[in-house]
Amino acid sequence: MASALLLLPLAAGAQEAAKINKKNLVIKEWNTDPKGNNKVLDHVTTYNPEGKKIEEIEYNSDGQKWRKRYEYGADGKLSKELVYDGRNRLQTYKKFEFNEFGRKKIQYTYNAKGKLISIKQYEYLAQDGGK
Repeated sequence: MASALLLLPLAAGAQEAAKINKKNLVIKEWNTDPKGNNKVLDHVTTYNPEGKKIEEIEYNSDGQKWRKRYEYGADGKLSKELVYDGRNRLQTYKKFEFNEFGRKKIQYTYNAKGKLISIKQYEYLAQDGGK
C-alpha cells in the first residue's frame, strides 16, 4: 500500500509531461560531467507552430553528427524525412504511405540521388491482453 502511494506523484508527473505544449518548442539536451561542468550540446529537437517535429540535430565533440528534417503533407501527416550528415549533405530520404487509420503503412527509403534503396512495410497486430 505504501508503494502505491509513493508511485502516485510519479504517475501524475508523467501525465503532466505528456501534456507539454510543443508548439514552436525547441528542446536542447546537454551532457555534463558529474560535477555539472563542461556542458556540451548533445541533441536539439525543433517543433513548428502546429506542434509537429520539424528537425532533429545530434551533436558529438566535433560538432554536428547528423540532422533530420521532417516535412508534412496537406493532410498533416508526415510525408518526408530527410537525413543529412555532419556536413549538411543529404544522405537519404524517406517517403511514407499511411493506412486508413492514419498509421504508417509503407516507408520508401531513397539515396541522395533519388534511387530507391529499401521498402519497409508496417503491420499492426492487436493483442488480446493475455486473457
